[in-house]
Amino acid sequence: MPAHGKHRRPRRSHVSRGLALVGTGGAALSLPLLAPAAAGAAPAAGAPAIAAKAFTAPVAPAAAKAPAAAETTRTYTVVSGDSLSLIAHKKGIQGGWKSLYRANQSAVGDNPSLIHPGLELTIHRGAAKAAPAQAKTQERAERKATAKAEESTSADRASRSERRATASSAGTATGASAAAPAAVAAPAAVTQYADNLDGWIRQSLDIMARHGIPGSYEGIHRNIMRESSGNPLAINNWDINAVNGTPSKGLLQVIEPTFLAYHVPGTSMDLYDPVANITAACNYAADRYGSIDNVNGAY
Repeated sequence: MPAHGKHRRPRRSHVSRGLALVGTGGAALSLPLLAPAAAGAAPAAGAPAIAAKAFTAPVAPAAAKAPAAAETTRTYTVVSGDSLSLIAHKKGIQGGWKSLYRANQSAVGDNPSLIHPGLELTIHRGAAKAAPAQAKTQERAERKATAKAEESTSADRASRSERRATASSAGTATGASAAAPAAVAAPAAVTQYADNLDGWIRQSLDIMARHGIPGSYEGIHRNIMRESSGNPLAINNWDINAVNGTPSKGLLQVIEPTFLAYHVPGTSMDLYDPVANITAACNYAADRYGSIDNVNGAY
């Protein structure tokens, strides 16, 4: 019995080991069942993260700030000797002194010729700067000169036609009687003006008529007597213009910037020249007041 018992104990142990093996085997067999579940679970849990990563929209770059708008205005302080015409010329202001005056009329006042040192003017700068006032004046002068040349050519042709017609009519007359009409007709094309106040005014009126500048003898004479008493060399050395370095000169007391801006082609560039002074002043008065006839005081 003891021997048999020993024999049975090993079998029990073997059986026990077998159970353990079976148990181990069961555990081993159970592992494949658990492993796929864990592997399957891992992708399921990670899938949303992968999808989110794949479809996340890229962050839009920050919008660039718009560049600051370029400055379009600035100021200018008037110094001694300045005038609106000179400032417009130096700064290349589109529209010349008129544009500068319109932008600063409240500061300058009713008379654009009266500006004083220390006055601050607003200067507007456009996308493209205009040509200097002097260039514009020259362009206007060239246009008027061309118009005058065309008028002169037309008048000369008319005069020649008139002379030919006169000569043809006189062809039936004899020697001396035929020469007389031609001698009378020739000087008719040239107008002579007296070298005095009356002649200067009348010559200016003829030039103004050709250029469409309004004004009458009475209006011009009245203003000349008030401004200079008929002295073509008169000069004002005491008013604000003189203080600013641009004194009023001539029969109608015109300052140089105004004379240059309103000079009429075909007249002298000398500010003291009576005809040039009258014609430029009347051109300015027409632009500012409608006509020299409307001027009854300082202008």
